[in-house]
Amino acid sequence: MFLTPPERVADHVARGWWQGTTVDALFQRTAALDGDAVALIDPPNRTALDGKMPERLTWSAVVERVERTAAAFLALELVKDDIIAVQLPNTVDAVVVLLASARLGLIVTPVVMQYREHELAYILAQTTPRAFITVTTFAGYDHAGLAARLAADVLDMRVVTDIGALAAAADHATVASYVEDHPTDAAEVLTICWTSGTESRPKGVPRDHNHWLLNARVVAEATGMVAGDVLLNPFPLVNIGSIGGLVLPWLLLGGRLVLHHPFDLGIFLGQIASEGVTYTIAPPAVLTALLNQPGLITGGAIASLRAIGSGSAPLSPWLIDGWLTRHNIQICNIFGSNEGASLFSSHVDVPDTTERARYFPRYGAEDVEWPGLTPSVMRTRLADPATGATITTPGLPGELRIGGGNVFGGYWRAPELTAAAFDEHGDFRTGDLFEIAGDGALARFYRFVGRSKEIIVRGGVNISPAELDDLLVGMPLLAEAATVGIPDDRLGERVAVAVVPKGSETPTLADVVAWMARAHDVAVFKRPERIVVVDRLPRNAMNKVVRSDLRSLVLAWL
Repeated sequence: MFLTPPERVADHVARGWWQGTTVDALFQRTAALDGDAVALIDPPNRTALDGKMPERLTWSAVVERVERTAAAFLALELVKDDIIAVQLPNTVDAVVVLLASARLGLIVTPVVMQYREHELAYILAQTTPRAFITVTTFAGYDHAGLAARLAADVLDMRVVTDIGALAAAADHATVASYVEDHPTDAAEVLTICWTSGTESRPKGVPRDHNHWLLNARVVAEATGMVAGDVLLNPFPLVNIGSIGGLVLPWLLLGGRLVLHHPFDLGIFLGQIASEGVTYTIAPPAVLTALLNQPGLITGGAIASLRAIGSGSAPLSPWLIDGWLTRHNIQICNIFGSNEGASLFSSHVDVPDTTERARYFPRYGAEDVEWPGLTPSVMRTRLADPATGATITTPGLPGELRIGGGNVFGGYWRAPELTAAAFDEHGDFRTGDLFEIAGDGALARFYRFVGRSKEIIVRGGVNISPAELDDLLVGMPLLAEAATVGIPDDRLGERVAVAVVPKGSETPTLADVVAWMARAHDVAVFKRPERIVVVDRLPRNAMNKVVRSDLRSLVLAWL
C-alpha cells in the first residue's frame, strides 16, 4: 500500500535519505551474516505472561520462525496490503509477527496490552483488519474473549490467540514463491501506530519501510550504537520508541535483542547482568531511583552498559552527571514522537552533561551546522504560536516544526487532521514549545519550554484528556467533569479529574473509576488517580475548558 506521494519518494531517494531497502531485506541480510549467534531473547518471566516457556533464538532460528509465521498468515488467506491488528506482550512472538508481516507486505497496527473494548473497537473500525493477533489471557484478563466480541463487528476478521502454535504447524515451503510473485516496495506502509493528542480519539500514524530504516540509522548514530550491541527493550512493539529505537537498530547492527515485560526493576537489572546488555532505554524516574538507592545495583550488575536512552520528561544535569561519574554510563536525552519528531542530545554530539540535560541540538536549522546523518535528513525551525513566523531570537518560545525524511506523511484516514498537522512549508507542527537557548555557543541549541498541546504523558504514554472527558459524559453523579495531567515524580504525570456534582451526593474517585471501567471498559492507565470536587469548570468565551486554568485549580486543591 502506497501512501507517500511518488514525488516525495523520488526526492528522498535522490537525497540519499531513503535507500529503497525493505525491513525484510535488511533482516535477511543481517541474519545471513551470523546465523548461529543468539539473536532474540524472551523475557525470563514469559511463562507468567502468556503461559509459554522463554525462548532464546539464533538468527537462523528467527529466520525459520518468521518463515513459518508467514506461512501461517498465508494459510489464513492473508495477502499483501492486508492489515493485521496485533495486541501481544513483548515476547519473541511480537518481533516475529512484525518481521513476517514485513516479508509478506502486510501492514501491522499494534496496540498496547492495556487497551480494552473502548479503544480497540475504534481502532478496528478505522483499519478493518483481516486478522487480530493476541493471546488467550494476560495479567488475568480474558483477551481471547475480548477479541471474540470485537470480531463480531469486523467483517472477515480472524482471531489468532496462539500464533506460535499456528506457525509450528505451517508449511513454509510456499512463502518464497509468494514473496517473489508479490514483491514489497520500500515506499509501502509497514505499520500504523497510534498516538493521542488534543483530539478525543487516537490517531493512526502510518510509516513506510523507508521511514523505519532511516529511523534506525539516525538512532544508531545519535546514541552511539555499534555493530554487535546487546540491546534491552523494555517496551512493547507499539510505537517509535520500541520499534524504531531498538528493534530496527538491532536489525541494522546485528547483535542481540533482549525483551522485557512488564517493567520490573529486579528482572531488568538481572537481564543487564546476565545478557551483557550494552544499551537500553529507561524513564527518568527509574534512573533517578537507581541513583538515589545505589544499593539496588550490586557488584558489576551494570558493568556492560555503555549508554541508556531516556526521555518523556525533562532530565536533570544531576542525573546525567551522576550516571557518568558513578557508573561510567552515558545518558542520551531523547525527544521524539510517532510522527517523526527526532531530537537527540547525547554524548556523541553533546559531551557536556549540563548542556545535554537542558538542551537539544538545533538539527536542521538554517543558521546552524551539526555533523552527522541526523541534521542532514531533517529541517527544524521555531514558529511564533500566533503568527507562524520563524523565530530567530533567543529566549522567545515557539512551536517546534520539523520536516525531512523521518517525518510521516499524514494521519490514517483523517485528511482534516493531516491538513491541520502540517504548515505551509510542509513541516509537522509538533505542538511542543522550545526556544533558542541563548547567544554565542548556546545559539546552536534548543531548550524545551513545555507542551502547547494538552496531552497527558503518563510514564511515556500519551493520553488525550479530551477522550477521557468524553467518557465521563453521562455519568449520573456528574453535572460536568474534565481531566488534566498533574506532575508526578515517578511517572512524569498522572491523570486527575475535576468534577462538578449533579446533586447532593459527592462523587468519589472510586465512583469515577468504576464508571469508566463499567460503562466503557477503558484502559487502566487512563483512569484518573486524583479527584477534585469543584463548583464549576474554568471556561473561556467559547465555553471551552481552559486546561491550564484547570490544572492550576486542581493543583491548588491537592
